[in-house]
Amino acid sequence: MKIFAIDTSSLAASCAVWEDDWLKGEFFINTKMTHSQTILPMVQNLLNSTGLTLNEMDLFAVSCGPGSFTGLRIGISAVKGMAYGLQKPCAAVSTLEALASNLLCSDALVCPVMDARRDQFYTALFEMKGGKMTRLWQDQALTSPQLAAQLMNLEKNIIFVGDGARLCYNKLNKTVSGLSVAPDALLHQKASSVGFIARQLAEQNQLVSPSELMPVYLRLPQAERELLEKQGGGKKE
Repeated sequence: MKIFAIDTSSLAASCAVWEDDWLKGEFFINTKMTHSQTILPMVQNLLNSTGLTLNEMDLFAVSCGPGSFTGLRIGISAVKGMAYGLQKPCAAVSTLEALASNLLCSDALVCPVMDARRDQFYTALFEMKGGKMTRLWQDQALTSPQLAAQLMNLEKNIIFVGDGARLCYNKLNKTVSGLSVAPDALLHQKASSVGFIARQLAEQNQLVSPSELMPVYLRLPQAERELLEKQGGGKKE
């Protein structure tokens, strides 16, 4: 099975190609250039470098959230366009689950954290044991005090991974013991991890059509939150 995967859920952007258990190639960039500028040239360069075409792909995968609202829409739109035209299935991958899989061989509790602004983090919790990953928490948006309260109850060593890992560690390490941060090479969202999770979804018959791909935000976009606050219909986060 050949899988083409994209991640544009945060500042970093990447695309990758898997063929069965073999990662054939991955392009990754972590700059301030917008994903609309980088992702399509990156896709073409990866195909050129691997000698493959989109038509050879059996499955298209994308991180569907949580993450940057604009970033998610760019990645999902790109995958929709490629998969729809070729009538290929898609895998809608949790950004947090893909992040956690970066540390699959750690034999530890892994807590992916993405900075959601306003002292909130998109987060989940996974247990890694024997090269297998077990989800313990569903994807959610928590304030740093809420996250601290949940982690303190675990009384275990926990590794943070994701673009919010260092910020979260600095906020919580004085109140929660046993925290650490993944090394930078494993810290970021990566399309290779999205493709890895996509293959598992394919084996579990959990694929979707291109039209079914939708972003998962976990909270309202900023414009909607601000409108609710002005109308008195929502509380400030």
